[in-house]
Amino acid sequence: MVVLANAAGAAPPLRAIPGEFSKEYSSIALTEHGESPNCSFVRLRPPGLNRFMSPKPPSAFIICLASALALAAAMGVGRFAFTPMLPLMVRDGHLRMEASPWLAAVNYLGYLIGALTAGRLPWRPAQSARASLLGVAIVTSAMGATAQLSLWLALRGLAGVFSGWALVGVSAWAMAELARARRPRLAAFVYAGVGTGVAFAGIFCLVAARPGVSSAQLWLELGALTLIVITAPLLFMRGGLEPVSRAPAADGRKARDTGLLTLCYGVFGFGYILPATFLPALARQMIDDPHVFGMVWPVFGGAAALSTLVGGASPIQSNRLRAWAICHALMALGALLPSIWLTPVSLAASALFVGGTFMVVTMLGLQEARMRDPDHAAAALGRMTAAFALGQFAGPLALTFAPSGGPGLNLGLRVAGAALLLTVPALWRLGGRRRPTPF
Repeated sequence: MVVLANAAGAAPPLRAIPGEFSKEYSSIALTEHGESPNCSFVRLRPPGLNRFMSPKPPSAFIICLASALALAAAMGVGRFAFTPMLPLMVRDGHLRMEASPWLAAVNYLGYLIGALTAGRLPWRPAQSARASLLGVAIVTSAMGATAQLSLWLALRGLAGVFSGWALVGVSAWAMAELARARRPRLAAFVYAGVGTGVAFAGIFCLVAARPGVSSAQLWLELGALTLIVITAPLLFMRGGLEPVSRAPAADGRKARDTGLLTLCYGVFGFGYILPATFLPALARQMIDDPHVFGMVWPVFGGAAALSTLVGGASPIQSNRLRAWAICHALMALGALLPSIWLTPVSLAASALFVGGTFMVVTMLGLQEARMRDPDHAAAALGRMTAAFALGQFAGPLALTFAPSGGPGLNLGLRVAGAALLLTVPALWRLGGRRRPTPF
């Protein structure tokens, strides 16, 4: 730094002159020049300071790791931990099976609220994701600190809100950062985090559900583990997009296609949620051993994680809509199987068909939404996630009006399978309208 001061010793005002003295000092990043009646001065910023003023963007590996861990916590725990915990809470006598659809539904309602409001938050996507992850860890632990149904309802609702914010925030940040790094196909590793989180929650309940350990203690332990998992996202998810404005209205055919895609994504939420929620409970009806019925959920999550990696392959990415249609057909089969033929084999097949497609559809649907409106990515992802949340909220709600017990659940599974099948022709036709488009 070089400074020339006036006789009084006072420093005159500064103004930046980019590029001045560039010939003599080629490594200087910024030149500041000041003038007064009696003197002038020059202030030079050392070139090494630039590294601190402009942090290096994260690598593709860090983007995938932080995003996958974030989705593992937000979705695998905040959204889906209730599924493997449900039979344990019933076993302990803390919860009646008749009340479980309400706890599920309030979580889906919270998720809907989170999805609807995610695009309107005054934060960058990374900021909203970090705040949401802390919220998930807190409300998960709080589930073990009370046995009152009213408080459980409030906590599951908050977990849904935080999960909705996190999914939209993490997706918007990760997709933009991977596009910047020119590695968009690595999004498959990001969304594999959801299945990994689901499998983690299932394995945790399977291993930790030892004799004498209550479900309340398991909630507390799960919350503590969640706090550990989100350490990397809290550290590395920085910067990214500014809060987005509302997207302008699309016109004509584009608006119709976008509306149809959103509708199909909502049906996806309705169709997958009943088997995803009640598979462990169905398994418990057959074998009342947590080490047996608890295996359904790790299988479900493992299938979700592995299938997402397959979903990032070029043949599937070349026509995402037709791949989406095939996934809906397989998911429908997974929903229908246990309602027609309830055996350990059918439950395992259902876990594979539903678990092996639901995160692929999530990834394909969000990729397609971002591709169609990249300048308003968070708003587009929020609309799709809201449609999904509305569909999954309608699933358990519809079940409350069905006959109680097994017949009602079987009817709900059949309706879910039929709804998924109805969307297959529409998605297939949309996939044939345009040439394959990159991420």
